[in-house]
Amino acid sequence: MKKLVVILALLSAVSSAFGQAENKADNKAATRVEAAATVLNEIESAPDQGIPEEVLGSSECVAVVPSLLKGGFIVGGRYGRGVASCRTEKGWSAPAFFMVSGGSVGFQIGGQAVDLVMLVMNKDGMDNLLSSKFQLGADASVAAGPVGRHAEGSTDWKMRAQVLTYSRARGVFAGISLSGARVTQDKDSTREFYARMVPFKTALTGTIPAPDSAYPFLNTLSKWATKAASK
Repeated sequence: MKKLVVILALLSAVSSAFGQAENKADNKAATRVEAAATVLNEIESAPDQGIPEEVLGSSECVAVVPSLLKGGFIVGGRYGRGVASCRTEKGWSAPAFFMVSGGSVGFQIGGQAVDLVMLVMNKDGMDNLLSSKFQLGADASVAAGPVGRHAEGSTDWKMRAQVLTYSRARGVFAGISLSGARVTQDKDSTREFYARMVPFKTALTGTIPAPDSAYPFLNTLSKWATKAASK
């Protein structure tokens, strides 16, 4: 009898573990959150490249579009899916999922997909993001962000744009212009991640707590933003 109980317990544990792994594999939104964390960590870990500390330390929101191998990024269609978080009184907000499409600059360099990073720099830019549907260069001013550990004393980035944009391809990190690109809420990924529809504003203003699966991105973002702000 005891052997039977042990066997049943083992089978239950194996089944549960398999089910969790299968659910995670099927959840592309959760995979995108982890990929966004990896992109941000790799960019900020580079010794002589990356987002200037002054820029990251004063940004209101950070959005990342990682280049995923399976369904997360369609190169030829100039179309990407990403995840964003904004500062709140309690820390970085629960993630909001969005899509980027169109624009005067495609999402490929030599046929290779790129990683995109967008920083919302002020309240006006944040208001546009919270609307969950806006066009860069029309509804929100946008400019290629400065690159390097410091912004070299320039204050242009503070005055010129609500959104600063960056790209990384083949190991090269640089500012990129995305004027004309449209940003809209990714409702499918939102439902997949939260198991219900969550408006952009609800997630990004800290109205709801972030689920455990959000913390690979949120912890990475918090680490680098805190380090940048302390410089």
